[in-house]
Formats: sequence, C-alpha cells, structure tokens
Amino acid sequence: MARTTDPYAALRYREFNIFLGVRLAMVLAWTMQFILIEWLVYSLTKDPLSLGIIGLMEVIPSVGMALFAGHIVDQREKRNLLVYCILGYTVISLGLFIFSLPAVESALDQSHQLSAIYGLVFLGGLVRSFLGPTIFSLVALIVPKKVYPNAATWSSSTWQLAAVLGPALAGFSIGWIGVHWSLLLILGFSLIALVLLFQIPRKPILNPKIGEPVFQSLKDGLQFVFRNKAILGALTLDMVAVLFGGAVALLPVFAQDILHVGSEGFGILRAAPAVGAALTMVGSTRFPLHRNAGKKLLWAVFAFGLCIIVFGLSTWFWVSVLALFISGAVDGVSMVIRQTILQLKTPDNMRGRVASVNSIFVGSSNELGAFESGVTARLMGTVTAVVFGGVMTLLTVGAMAHFSPRFRRLDLSDEVELDLENP
Repeated sequence: MARTTDPYAALRYREFNIFLGVRLAMVLAWTMQFILIEWLVYSLTKDPLSLGIIGLMEVIPSVGMALFAGHIVDQREKRNLLVYCILGYTVISLGLFIFSLPAVESALDQSHQLSAIYGLVFLGGLVRSFLGPTIFSLVALIVPKKVYPNAATWSSSTWQLAAVLGPALAGFSIGWIGVHWSLLLILGFSLIALVLLFQIPRKPILNPKIGEPVFQSLKDGLQFVFRNKAILGALTLDMVAVLFGGAVALLPVFAQDILHVGSEGFGILRAAPAVGAALTMVGSTRFPLHRNAGKKLLWAVFAFGLCIIVFGLSTWFWVSVLALFISGAVDGVSMVIRQTILQLKTPDNMRGRVASVNSIFVGSSNELGAFESGVTARLMGTVTAVVFGGVMTLLTVGAMAHFSPRFRRLDLSDEVELDLENP
C-alpha cells in the first residue's frame, strides 16, 4: 500500500496510471483541436469577434446540458460513459477533418464553411458537458480516499502537461503540414485514449438513489453546492477571474497583428500558461497547498490579474510569453486548491452533479470569457479589452477578500490529516 505522505502515492495504483494516459491523450486532442479551429476561423474572417463566437457555440450546449449531464453521470457507470464521450469527440474530429479537405473547401463558400465549423463546435460542447463530471467521478473510484488530494494534483498536472504540448504541437504542425493534416493527428490521440480506457474495468455505481426523479436530483445537487461555502467561494472566484481574464482567446490577434510572430509564435504563446501551471502542479506534489488555502487562492488570482494586464500592454514577444507563463503558474495554484476542495468536500453520490456545477462556474467561463473578450475587443480594441479584463479580475479578488472573511480564513489541513488517519 502506498504511503499517504508520499508525493507519488496516487501513481502507485495501476488503474490511475492508465487513467492519466487516457487524460493525456484526450487533452492533447482537445487542446490541439481548439487551437486549430481558432487559427482557421481567424484566418478566414480576420475578425476577433469570430473567436468569441467559437466560445459561445461551445458554452451554450455545455451550460445548457451541464446539470442534466451531472444527474446522468451519478446514475450511470462511469467507465462506459467516458468511452461514449471519447467516441463523440472522435466523430467531431473526423467531421472537422472532412470539412477542411481542399475539395470540400472549394465547394463551400466562407459562410457555409464557418457554419459547419460552428456546428461541430456546438456538438463538442454537448460532449464536454458529460466529460468533466465523468472524469471527476471516475477518479474517486480508482484511488482510495486517503490519496484524493495527491490524485487531484497529478490529474491536474497531466491536464496541464497536455495543455503545454497540445498548443505547441498545434502551432508547429500548422506551419509544417497545415491545418487539414493537423486535424488527422487529433483522431490518432482519440483512438489512443480509447484503447487505454478499455484497460480499466467497469466501476460500481455508488449512488443509493438510482431512479431518483431528475428535478429532485438537480435540486439536491444545487442545494449542496450553494450551502457549502468553501466550494461556492472557490468556484465563484475562479469563474469571474477566468471570465474577465480570458486573454488567451485573443492570442491569434496578438500573434498575427500585434506581435507578428506567426503560427510558431502563436504556439509558444498558447503553451506558455500551461508550462507555468504544469511546473506549479508538479511542485505542489511535494509542497501541498492545503494550509491557508483561502489566502493562497486569493493571492494566486490577484497575481493572475496583474499578469493579464502586463500581457495586454506588452509589445515585446518574450515579455508577453513571460507574463503568460507566470499567469499559468499562479493559475496552477488556483486549480490545485479548487480540485482539493472539491474532492475532499463532495460525497461520492453527488460527484457528477457537483462536477457539473463546477463546469458551469469554471469550465464554461473559459468559453464565456472568449466571447466576452471577442465582444470587448470589437468595442474597445484588443489591448484595451485585455487590460480591462485584468482590472476586473483584481476588483473581484478585492471584493471577495473584503466581503468573505470566512473564505479568506479557509484551511484544509485538518481535513487532509483526518483523511490520512481514516482511509
């Protein structure tokens, strides 16, 4: 049995290592796909608002289906649900590959091509509404409770590693083989994830209320989240910060029109935040962040807002890269603390519903942030829009620190130690 104080505790469970392989392949596919779509759409339109529409097309189904998806996840077997999610992404990737064929592009005018891309992104949002709650629930069935914090850190670190490699690979592959053949790589990663996932056996359903009426189930899940101040505070802070600090949605504009660095520079810019976050998360396996978690989360989001402002004002490529790198590092602190709060404070029978609320608050705010950035860039100009987002992030942190002293004093040390003593 793994020592619970071991920074590699979760990695000593075979199924968890397989799960990390699945997550690595899936996030590589997802991040590459999003980057390729951003580049393709902006190359077609040269309009920053079109980048916002990409986010909107994904967030509408993701938010609209999230609560119902959480209910279904709590009622169904998790491994097979994840299989269906991966199959859905594979079909969508195949559709994007087909619509980027030269013969298809020549047969369609720009408006029809954009409509097809937006339609596939919309379907991806439907799949995503199930993906987050399913992954969150599956982790708790693979490792014992005493290593939940360590497993959450490694899972998030794997996500960030893929988020580093995905944008960089997408940026370079655009220059090397073009968008069309780059989309074929996504199909390969999806198939790898599928093969690995079948090595994990099906898991038991721990919800004692199988067959519970859907609206009662949704009501119970929402009440749990809104009554738990630690969960609600962490989700709210991250949601507003990501919503207004979504500068990454405008990276194609900065890469092409402000910094003039091309697709390779775009890949570096897009990967920089994930590099910082990945390093932070690996470090957090040896230096846990659960002590004084509330204060650390507030300071991390404050630093994130400052980095966004610096990035918006910079006209030097490597200063922009450094600002994004630091923003990712402090965002990694935020992600680890939030995932630790969710894992420790969510009962097994509600994991799907709580994760779905998390996807509404945090996951979907990425897409809403992309839409907000696109709209404000159209109204204010690109640089002003990014600086405005950073300032709003700082104001959000100040308001949370002032009006929620209980959250500011949040400390998870006692809960972590109790779980270590009672696995």
